[in-house]
Amino acid sequence: MPSKTKKYRGYRTHGRGKKAGRGAGLIGGHGKAGVHKHELMRTLKYDRDHWGRHGFKRPQKMVYAPITINVGEIEGKLDFLRDKGYAEELDGKMTVYLSRMGVDKVLGNGQVGQPMDVVVNQCSVQAKAKVEAAGGSVVAPE
Repeated sequence: MPSKTKKYRGYRTHGRGKKAGRGAGLIGGHGKAGVHKHELMRTLKYDRDHWGRHGFKRPQKMVYAPITINVGEIEGKLDFLRDKGYAEELDGKMTVYLSRMGVDKVLGNGQVGQPMDVVVNQCSVQAKAKVEAAGGSVVAPE
């Protein structure tokens, strides 16, 4: 059976007219083609917020996300913190300097089994209660 291409050899448009054979010409384009031209009514009806700026973006210097750690993580990493110089043992009790490590706040998830003094800028109520129940304390840096 001969192909249609062979049949239309010598004819410029291969029987499709002037625009139908050019990519997506017959269907009006691909994607968002024509949203400000031939698809304008559809855009106004179903996508009203297509044009313009929307919302508000806060400046990055104003966005603050504190670096946090849980009391259970501190308990599990005491040896590592001691090796790195962020914790030391004084009078049989570990003192952990989280503010030196760059941690801003201690949260209360996890268990505390041994007494420790934690030096940090901020502390949740639950974390403070768990540390004090184990015989330690939470101290704000000087």
